[in-house]
Amino acid sequence: MLHNFWSLLAILSERKMERVLSVTVVLPNEKRKASTYIKELRMLVESAGGEVVGELAVELREINPAFYLTRGKLAELKELIDNTPVDLVVFGINLKASQQRNIEDVLGVKTIDYTQLILDIFARHAHSLEGKMQVELAQLEYLLPRLTGKGIMLSRLGGGIGTRGPGETKLEVDRRRIAQRINKLKRELERYRAHRERIRSSRKRVEIPTVSLIGYTSAGKSTLLNALTLAEQKVSDDLFTTLDPLARRIYLSDGRVAILSDTVGFIDRLPHNLVEAFKATLEEVVFSDALILVIDGSDGDWDRKRRAVFRVLDEIGIGNNKPILTAINKIDIAPEFLLDEIEKVVPNPVCISAFKREGLKELMEKLTILLSPVLPYKEALIPYSQAGILARIRQKGRIVKEEYREDGIFVKGYWK
Repeated sequence: MLHNFWSLLAILSERKMERVLSVTVVLPNEKRKASTYIKELRMLVESAGGEVVGELAVELREINPAFYLTRGKLAELKELIDNTPVDLVVFGINLKASQQRNIEDVLGVKTIDYTQLILDIFARHAHSLEGKMQVELAQLEYLLPRLTGKGIMLSRLGGGIGTRGPGETKLEVDRRRIAQRINKLKRELERYRAHRERIRSSRKRVEIPTVSLIGYTSAGKSTLLNALTLAEQKVSDDLFTTLDPLARRIYLSDGRVAILSDTVGFIDRLPHNLVEAFKATLEEVVFSDALILVIDGSDGDWDRKRRAVFRVLDEIGIGNNKPILTAINKIDIAPEFLLDEIEKVVPNPVCISAFKREGLKELMEKLTILLSPVLPYKEALIPYSQAGILARIRQKGRIVKEEYREDGIFVKGYWK
């Protein structure tokens, strides 16, 4: 099934761009965020390969159990569709299977919800076998409870946004076979998790610290990883281009080695089931010794996005348990007033431009301090015949002064 899944994805990705009507639902306590949610939904649709030909913001005071929208809003949406050539309607919220079917019956147009849209983007950007398995697992777990009635959720063979993945294969696949596939994927992913745990254990034995880049999607994490490690991680303005975690070696300012990992970008209102499904991708964050939070300094909506990142951290069980170094990125294009605003809120940030490689030395110096173990201060004169001791000190401690004398090497620093 996995082979068919990704072969089909390659075919679908070559099809013509779909014309999309995006529907942003705004609840009473979210009115101030309406324009932000509209813009973000548009970016998600474009990242999925769609063309937004119409946008509708719907303010709801109460949710209709059958259609989510009120009948009046649904009629307004139907009129808009009748006057605009549309292939797909995308909702910026999650719909129950029954609500989705009912809406499609009224509108007469294919409809997907927020989870389907994000899963579609994940499917486009999963490259490793593990990443592809995570996507397939999340797709199947999303689709399994929706196998009702005539199976409309699995019967569309026309392709397009929201149908990349196992839902686009055959509909004669029944619940039992899907459940078997889910169990097999979980076992395979557990083997990957166990392998990563062995790697982490070996790092701990030699005391190699690990650091994870976190931040809202498109904040510039992959660009920063490339700048610090000379990696060739894909960089794009699309959302969620980093799905597979990438780990690379870096050297701290005191010469110690550390491991730096890039992770999937966070997003506001990320569905809980997707956080659960991609915990393997977020695992590196959980087990890191420190985090680098990357903020887009040119984004006027930076604070909402920063708080969204912390909400996801809470959801995966991190909270305030890890040391965090904040990097304000894109200072080469950020207005001065915005940088001043961020620096008033964020404690002790580092201003950088990952693209122009500015501020990276200060970033590494602060990261080195953040990762410095609590060690006693020492001074020692090491005979030249025992110079190998220096390597062990550098590996497990920090040397702040090294002086070569006639009778040996005099060092000051922190070690056990």
